[in-house]
Amino acid sequence: MIWWLKIRAAHALAIGTAATWLLGLFIGTAHLPLPALTGQAGDFLVGHLITLTPAVLLMHGAARADHPTENVAVRTPRHLDVALALTLAATVLTAALLLHPTDMAVVLSRNIAGYIGLALLLHPWVGHRAAGALIAVAPLGCAAAGWGPGGRPERWAWVLHPADSRTALALALATLLLGTTTALTHRPSTTP
Repeated sequence: MIWWLKIRAAHALAIGTAATWLLGLFIGTAHLPLPALTGQAGDFLVGHLITLTPAVLLMHGAARADHPTENVAVRTPRHLDVALALTLAATVLTAALLLHPTDMAVVLSRNIAGYIGLALLLHPWVGHRAAGALIAVAPLGCAAAGWGPGGRPERWAWVLHPADSRTALALALATLLLGTTTALTHRPSTTP
């Protein structure tokens, strides 16, 4: 277990997640100027983008492993990887509720959980390294095409919704659930 945690860079994941969450609380409401391809541009915040960090670190840690060797091991590390991801998502969601229940804390935690779900969804199909890069498409795609009339986010653009949006929370949690199911039921890609 100690070697698995070292290979997965669990310490860097914990530090990176805490730093992302705290940094998001301090500068997360800063606006990033991004053009909108549809509708009017809305407020794209730093907090919408930096929440990618924990999911990218999760995929980086998983990509460091020797997957052909792990796939024939007695214990399946895939289950441990999913447990690590779910623990991380549960921790940030709990932190939003208990430690600092502000709007930005809710947005940060919801988006971190959603990105983790997206990473878990992608990695069996494209590999860990590509999944870490591809999840960056989500916030940039939402920023470019996720704005509707009046600068309001479209329903599907959960990354952009305010903290009180139940739709965004439901979509982020559904992405986490779908990613968890996919990661547990599909054999991971052996591509690096």
